[in-house]
Amino acid sequence: MKKTAIVYYSEHHGNTRKIVEAIAAAAEEVTLIDAATKIEIDLSGYERIGFASGIYGGQFAKKVLTFAQINLPDKKETFLLYTSAMNGKTYGDDMRRMMEKRNARILGTWHTKGYCTFGPLKVIGGAFKGRPNEEDLKEAVAFYKNLDQQV
Repeated sequence: MKKTAIVYYSEHHGNTRKIVEAIAAAAEEVTLIDAATKIEIDLSGYERIGFASGIYGGQFAKKVLTFAQINLPDKKETFLLYTSAMNGKTYGDDMRRMMEKRNARILGTWHTKGYCTFGPLKVIGGAFKGRPNEEDLKEAVAFYKNLDQQV
C-alpha cells in the first residue's frame, strides 16, 4: 500500500472524522492531518493524498481547500471523501479544479450521508441521525482499499 495522507476537516458532529479514523484504523500506511490545526506541512513524502470534509454551503470546508492550495505538491495521486445531508449532487468541484491545476491524478470520490442539524433541520432534530453508520464506514474503507486498482 502507498504512503497516504488524508487531510480532513470535521466540524459539528464529527461525521468526517469517523470516516477517516475508520480508514486509518484499517490501513497502517495512512496519516491523518486535521486541517483545523495544521496550516502548512510538507506532503512531498506521501505517494497519495486524500482530502475529506463535510459539505458547507455546497463546498468542501474552506480550511481543506486552503490547506490544499498551500501544501499539495504537483503530480500527486489524490482522492476526495465527503459527507453531506443533501441528495443527488456531486460536491467537490472547487477541490477538483485546484487539484487539476496541480496536475494531480484524481483516483476517485466517495460520499455518504452525515448527521446534520444545520438551519431548519435543527428544529426537527436533524437529518440522517446515526450516519455515518457501520455500513458507511465499511464502504469508506473498501473505497480506500480499492484505490490501488485505479492506478
